[in-house]
Amino acid sequence: MEKTRVIVVGANGRMGREVVKAVAREGDLQLVGGVDVIEDEIRIDVGGREVQVKISSNLEESLNALEPHVLVDFTRPGVAMNHFRLAIAKGVSPVIGTTGITPEDIEEAGRLCAQHQVGAVIAPNFAIGAVLMMKFAEMAAPYLPDVEIIELHHNAKLDAPSGTALKTAEAINRVKERWSGSPAQATNGEPAARGMSVGGIQIHSVRLPGLVAHQEVIFGGPGQVLTIRHDSLSRESFMPGVILAIRRVRGLKELVYGLDRLLGL
Repeated sequence: MEKTRVIVVGANGRMGREVVKAVAREGDLQLVGGVDVIEDEIRIDVGGREVQVKISSNLEESLNALEPHVLVDFTRPGVAMNHFRLAIAKGVSPVIGTTGITPEDIEEAGRLCAQHQVGAVIAPNFAIGAVLMMKFAEMAAPYLPDVEIIELHHNAKLDAPSGTALKTAEAINRVKERWSGSPAQATNGEPAARGMSVGGIQIHSVRLPGLVAHQEVIFGGPGQVLTIRHDSLSRESFMPGVILAIRRVRGLKELVYGLDRLLGL
């Protein structure tokens, strides 16, 4: 069986190196190269085996020369969409985990996939536990009327609120018609102290060194509180979801937004 050829964009970054290691461990995947700002050759230990990855600074040349099936991108929102457009035009399926992808970006990505009949996956969070946390929050929403979200990430994260928090709020709001929540309003102080409101759900963002990716969805009801929390303690937590997306994306002809759809949730 032909191996799926994978190129990693942002290969020398923290997430990129984790993706390189994860892909190199899988027998049905072939890591054909990496792209980053500075051309280099990186060496990564994978279970006692040294993996060498040649890094190019030119994505288009790499796509032409290496002929990958799948492009994995954990870079920045603006450049990630440029990479997406280039990959789709060449028939390469993008798997995007970059933070800060906007609804307008997602709409454009969907159009490009439909136009070229090439599959793609964009996910705000590739940790399977985080996807389950969002699903559990959606299940709880019809029964507990009031909810707030606290998301905590490392201080290098560029966007706030996180894509995971926004997607959680969207999921809860899909079932909001079944209940009549009335979040408490601050009577004194600045409105911003209550966080950002998304469809009436307050989201609070924390950015501190030492954190990776964490989220609490807190529901309140008469005499009770339900807290649904997920913690990514290392970037390794995202890799099973990334590998799943790489394996599934070649069978798609459309954009899939969110890992939940690949998990059948």
